[in-house]
Amino acid sequence: MRVFWVCTLLSFASAAFAADKYDGPRPPKKDILYLAHADNLIPTDALDATEDRKKDDVIASVPGTSSTARTPLSEPIFIIETDKLQPEGLELYKLDVKNGRREVTLSQKKRRGGPKPLRLTVTRLERGLYKVEAAETLENGQYGISPTGSSRVFCFEVY
Repeated sequence: MRVFWVCTLLSFASAAFAADKYDGPRPPKKDILYLAHADNLIPTDALDATEDRKKDDVIASVPGTSSTARTPLSEPIFIIETDKLQPEGLELYKLDVKNGRREVTLSQKKRRGGPKPLRLTVTRLERGLYKVEAAETLENGQYGISPTGSSRVFCFEVY
């Protein structure tokens, strides 16, 4: 009888662990953020930002006025499979469209009212596979997610 209960408990425990396995779509490329739309993954525009210095500010910009990666969701979800990128170090910024480019002005000095990164939530799905979510409602516009200290930007649009 004791063996029966041990086997039953083990089967419940293994079923609980199996339920945690991610069975959604997988990114075809590593270290690229993909917008998750049901079972579809849409690659964000992976670009390198250029920096211009102006007094105590740094203006980071990417070419173009809009992203090809678009979502109607005001709290978008992303999936990323990592190799080198650290998803916990990602920062989300709203980008302003000016002079045919998308840009954000970052202050080198700590001042009030300057742009701060918007909140993201990172959840590990499996080893090297993560879900990244906007942790606040985003208004319509252009956005960029960038690893801290990197010029790499993953751009998308909320419409």
